[in-house]
Amino acid sequence: MRRVLTAVAFLSIIIAGDAARAGAQTADDFRWSGPIALGKSIEIKGVNGDVEAVLASGSQVEVVARKRARRSDAADVRVEVLEHDGHVTICAVYPTPARYSSRNRPGRRDQGPNECRPGDEGRMNTDNNDVQVDFTVRVPAGVRFVGRTVNGRVDATSLQSDVDVYTVNGRIMVSTSGTASAETVNGSIDAAIGDAKWARPLDFHTVNGSITLDLPKNAAAELRAEVMNGDITSDLPLTIQSSRNRGRRITGSIGSGGQMLYLSTTNGSIRLRAAR
Repeated sequence: MRRVLTAVAFLSIIIAGDAARAGAQTADDFRWSGPIALGKSIEIKGVNGDVEAVLASGSQVEVVARKRARRSDAADVRVEVLEHDGHVTICAVYPTPARYSSRNRPGRRDQGPNECRPGDEGRMNTDNNDVQVDFTVRVPAGVRFVGRTVNGRVDATSLQSDVDVYTVNGRIMVSTSGTASAETVNGSIDAAIGDAKWARPLDFHTVNGSITLDLPKNAAAELRAEVMNGDITSDLPLTIQSSRNRGRRITGSIGSGGQMLYLSTTNGSIRLRAAR
């Protein structure tokens, strides 16, 4: 069962015996902390603003969201907490434009109220609201981090868990002892992952920007890499199976091969590096 908690004052909620979660929100900031089980995820969904994740020193997830604006009222943007099957999703929820306030009509997926939902679900139309919400997250080892924004950078560094991050207009920086995927449109991706072999396909995509990926020296994967205006280089042992468009579209194996690794950019280069 999913529950949406809108934090407007300091709340203390007892969940599953002694597990406690609490949130506090003013017009300018929001704070939430609580335990999340190993293997479960903390997901941040912003629209305008940066997302930063760092390693927590203890077992509690800690989230701080700070708001700022030039024209719009920061108090109009809520930060909501959604708990679902042991996972936690925290969203910046903007006021629903009046023309979208009613529920979807058939064939009109762009209409309906703004709402906080996990993953690709939910809806968020800012309607030129310029409130920026910057998130800072402390992530314990073993808790998956998912970070999403539209206009802003995403930094998830020195983590000890799997990472998936997304933005549209902003660069991405990731470093973790686990695995990672990253996607942006206007920005470069710099990532370093610690796992030499992984149990899921990994994707790194941008349009306007380069991709630099550091992998362990003994990494093993099947590779598909593609650029349009740039080149592809690798410091790792790479067996090329096919090469097209003058080496700008290649498939091959890194090391002994394994799960898929997808890399693509339009305006930029791809570089695979052996981690030091």
